[in-house]
Amino acid sequence: MRGFLGFIIMIQGAMGFIGQTFFDRAWGLLPHFFELPTVCYLLLFAAGVALIAWGEVDKKRKQEQQG
Repeated sequence: MRGFLGFIIMIQGAMGFIGQTFFDRAWGLLPHFFELPTVCYLLLFAAGVALIAWGEVDKKRKQEQQG
């Protein structure tokens, strides 16, 4: 579940950053509800990557404990 949420957060962060940096406004779902600066979209991207990594490391650890 962490990996899935991390992927969604990572995509929203990337879309917001790319939209604000190279085009006229941020893309994605978040700009409809919040007005965030560009740096926050980078932090969202990093948080998404961290969640994905955490989920994968935890999955690997559980596989090693079982097998």
